[in-house]
Amino acid sequence: MKTQESEETYLETIFILGKGGEAVRSVDIAKELNYSRASISVAMKNLREKSLIEVTQNGHIQLTDKGLVIASSMYERHTLISEWLTSLGVTRDIAVRDACKMEHTLSDESFAAIKRHIEKS
Repeated sequence: MKTQESEETYLETIFILGKGGEAVRSVDIAKELNYSRASISVAMKNLREKSLIEVTQNGHIQLTDKGLVIASSMYERHTLISEWLTSLGVTRDIAVRDACKMEHTLSDESFAAIKRHIEKS
């Protein structure tokens, strides 16, 4: 299933916020992304309809297995690309900002090639 950049961003944000075992709520996502709660509500509805997240009775948002695959992939891309750019001398802020853009548009083939190159270095 092809996902949109915004969906990938939401899933990655849920992944990051929940990494420490913390419960993730819509308000947490809104605060992290600096979006309105109404926007987050619509986005979570769409992700739920695509079976990428589940929302518990107490409002906690959890990634489904499908959502976790996408979120962890985006997180890996973001982390690897931002660290790589930083190692090339790009400032941390710019590297993180550029990685956010690149992680969504880079093909699987190109990402795999970059990853192999970095791992050889």
